[in-house]
Amino acid sequence: MLTTVSEAMVSCLEQEGVEVLFGYPGATICPFYDALSRSDIRHILVRTEQNAGHAANGYARMTGKPAVCVVTSGPGATNLITGISTAYMDSIPMVIITGQVVSNLLGSDVFQEVDITGACEPFIKHSYLLKDPKEVARVFKEAFYIAGTGRPGPVLIDIPMDVQKMQVDFTYPEEVSIRSYKPTSKGHPGQIKKAAAAIAEAKRPLIIAGGGIFSAGAEKELLAFAEKTQIPVVNTLMGIGAVPSDCSLRLGMIGMHGIKPANYAVHQADLLILAGSRVADRAIPSPDVLARQKKIIHMDIDPAEIGKNLGVDIPVVGDIRQILSQLAEGIQPGAEQGWQDWLEELRGVQKKYHPDYGLRDGYVNPKLLMHQLNAMADEDAIIVSDVGQNQMWSANEFAVRRGRFLTSGGMGTMGYSLPAAMGAKAACPDRQTIAVCGDGSLQMCSMELATLVQHRLPVKTVVFSNNRLGMVREHQTAVYDNNLTAVFLDGSPDFAKLAAAYNIPSLRIHKNSEIDDALRQLLEAEGPFLLEAMVDPLETTL
Repeated sequence: MLTTVSEAMVSCLEQEGVEVLFGYPGATICPFYDALSRSDIRHILVRTEQNAGHAANGYARMTGKPAVCVVTSGPGATNLITGISTAYMDSIPMVIITGQVVSNLLGSDVFQEVDITGACEPFIKHSYLLKDPKEVARVFKEAFYIAGTGRPGPVLIDIPMDVQKMQVDFTYPEEVSIRSYKPTSKGHPGQIKKAAAAIAEAKRPLIIAGGGIFSAGAEKELLAFAEKTQIPVVNTLMGIGAVPSDCSLRLGMIGMHGIKPANYAVHQADLLILAGSRVADRAIPSPDVLARQKKIIHMDIDPAEIGKNLGVDIPVVGDIRQILSQLAEGIQPGAEQGWQDWLEELRGVQKKYHPDYGLRDGYVNPKLLMHQLNAMADEDAIIVSDVGQNQMWSANEFAVRRGRFLTSGGMGTMGYSLPAAMGAKAACPDRQTIAVCGDGSLQMCSMELATLVQHRLPVKTVVFSNNRLGMVREHQTAVYDNNLTAVFLDGSPDFAKLAAAYNIPSLRIHKNSEIDDALRQLLEAEGPFLLEAMVDPLETTL
């Protein structure tokens, strides 16, 4: 079928089942936008390009499929770089389309030209500079395949404006085969057998669940494996919700901001089973010491991740979903009977752990607010946390049951929560979606309040205000003898008035007794709602 490349691009998206995309137009991507106007694909206009990436990130994490964002060349593309690197670090499948200057001017530093494929090379799964119109169908088919298979990640398609206007005989391929890209999915039987034997020999086994559980859609398999074996489970920041909070085997988050029962389990275990986790520095600060003390099984679809941060005794490369099923079949019935003392010991530690929900004169205790939000929100609610103190209060106090916890883990990108929540809500319009942020991180993405209104996305926003860059302040207090430098947010707007400027209702609270009623108003509001909780500037994540 003879068509323009821009129309073919839209057809490619339709063939891939794309229903929503996030973007910000400009001259070099206008041919595509012209063709998109005749499609049923929903376009959500963000207010800055970085947030197109974060919104696609949230959408992809809730659908499990590659999400799409589109921007123009030059500053449009460079503004998106943080969104791309954020997705790359957390293994989020995305297809990014950027417009480019006309082909014969490439390399001549014309208006709004930038080598975006080169700029993104260190943190992109794959990229294309599409200069041949005949390649459009192949490139798009490969891009979606690469983004969503193996270890997921972002794939970039940069396409010059003149190419978008060219004619092409378009047919979309049904299959894709890339000789150099053959990700392993099934775990090697020999390694599965070794892992099963190590588990049977262990006295104090422990599962560490990471974000790879969600990438593989392996939540059910993980829960089934844990329940069959009765092995306790801890999670990394990205693995929050990998097993539901009402599972008796769940201990919570590990790491420098984790909780005592989970960290205790890591240090006392004699066998660690890493499931889709690279256990980076914030999860395990001293990996070399830990590796010398324990036997370690590491399961991951990306062989480059195995042993990267923590020495491994038994590597198992493959899809976590398949590996867990294989491993469950290989475990001998009754093996878990020897672990009852271990489980009782851990439950004893759990019983002694009591979070601080105490009063703060004239302030709201953020841990109590998140604890109460957990009690009042729907079981399948989506919580999207930003980065900073609010992230840790959310991670440790919102116990995910049947919902999801989304955040920027690897890159730790401030300003993530609101646009990612937009994407999550667009993917799951019938589920409660709540963005949690600090007064610092909200000011990195507050322009997206307009997007909520324009596109009728009833995201609820909780803002913890302490007029500080709270996590940096906490670090400077602990490490730099309380020499507080460049952390004060004087000059910040009145968030209630800011919300009102967008016709979004809001509420500000100053004490714990106001929490329940405020949360009720937040959750029952029909459209977007902003709740500001005033927090003690000296509040910590401990």
